[in-house]
Amino acid sequence: MSAPGPDARVVVVGAGPVGLMLAGELRLGGAEVVVVERRETPTTESRASTLHARTMEIFDSRGLLEGLGEPPHVPRGHFGGLPLDLTTPSRHAGQWKVPQATTERLLAEWATGLGTEVRRGWAVRDVVDDGDGVLVVGGSGQRLRAGHVVACDGQDSTVREVVGAAFPGVPGSRRLVRADVAGIDVPDRRFQRLDAGLAVAARTGDGVTRVMAHEFGSAPGAAPDFAGFAALWRRLTGEDISGGDPLWVDAFSDRNRQMQRYRHGRVLFAGDAAHVQLPVGGQALNLGLHDAVNLGWKLAAVVRGDAPDALLDTYHDERHPVGRRVLANIRAQSLLLLGDRSVEPVRDLLAELITTEPVRALLAGMISGVDVRYPHDGDGGHPLSGARLPELALATATGTATTTTLLRTGRGLLLDLTDDGRLRGAAAPWADRVTAVAGRADPAPGAAGLLVRPDGHVAWAGDEAGGARAALVRWFGPGRPTAPHEPGEEV
Repeated sequence: MSAPGPDARVVVVGAGPVGLMLAGELRLGGAEVVVVERRETPTTESRASTLHARTMEIFDSRGLLEGLGEPPHVPRGHFGGLPLDLTTPSRHAGQWKVPQATTERLLAEWATGLGTEVRRGWAVRDVVDDGDGVLVVGGSGQRLRAGHVVACDGQDSTVREVVGAAFPGVPGSRRLVRADVAGIDVPDRRFQRLDAGLAVAARTGDGVTRVMAHEFGSAPGAAPDFAGFAALWRRLTGEDISGGDPLWVDAFSDRNRQMQRYRHGRVLFAGDAAHVQLPVGGQALNLGLHDAVNLGWKLAAVVRGDAPDALLDTYHDERHPVGRRVLANIRAQSLLLLGDRSVEPVRDLLAELITTEPVRALLAGMISGVDVRYPHDGDGGHPLSGARLPELALATATGTATTTTLLRTGRGLLLDLTDDGRLRGAAAPWADRVTAVAGRADPAPGAAGLLVRPDGHVAWAGDEAGGARAALVRWFGPGRPTAPHEPGEEV
């Protein structure tokens, strides 16, 4: 007797920003999606409140920036508490301060507007992959069967636990406590290292102050109540904030762990479910969102039947090294931030190095996510291969467009920049999933043609149609037969 058919092609566990970003990407790719979430209502807390340049580029490529309004822009960030100019080759360089509740609401509206179903009050108890599908069981007896499940359920992922996935790394040895507090008036502090620990305070436009504190030598533990936090703040700074109105208080350790594999058969992992790190510099949320954008179009292509199952392995192959690199820089920052006075010589040396342009540019590119370059082959090693495509303006026969706006459909792009349009026809068998555009690009990318994946990364850059076709098969699956004269979809 065959197993019952799936209730949804993909079940995403977790309706935080990463799960909702993934759901929207899956819907753009034509996959049926159900998101299950244990919380009855969306978050109202600011929590992760920093979006970096690459995330803003991605949001722009999905038409989402307008929904953010005009968030505060901060051109400078930090590395381990040391000031860092975040200038990068991006229109969105710097940090953009957006409360997590706003990001989550924006992504929820986008994903549900595309047809995502979100089921709340759905705490996952078990996940069973039988090879033909995945059964998801809720704590109240709910059951869903899906072709694939993606766990976006956070650092204490239930799915990771029930699957029994290896999660090696370093356990936490220090604790950072943070809170949003209304009704207090304390000096702004930017990673101020005091005799007994670290203190951070930043007042926002709505009268709320984000405060963070670490006491040298404090071990990991649960978040204190607000009275306990106020006592910690007084010990460090001598200031009394006990009369304030706490909106929330939480605590993080500096544990640093990453799954050995982001894919376990039909179950995949993204965001904090796949990697756990101290939330320093806003990298954790952004890293998870980028996981989702890398995975979404690939999983949708497999679900549609256009691409082989092996395409899903490239998700781990591409994102695991990126996550490992980010976790390494966060571990270094944790030591610089939360280490006692013995780390001062290292901080002094880095403070000098960070003023040199090569070091500054390296750290800014890493933190902002714009320097990510995935493995690539077959095109002679063009500088853009595997990298995210900087925005190009295209002059075409039908008018002017940018690569950012052309990516909003969630399809791939073949850019034919030749004088005779000879490369455009290579995409004809993939016209249902790749848009072919002929024209001139500004700035010129130094290649006759570019194949751009839906996530904005360049899959191929070259001059010959044969190379373009090989890359199309590699990333978009076998093409469909076309009439000899059919040129493919063109803009």
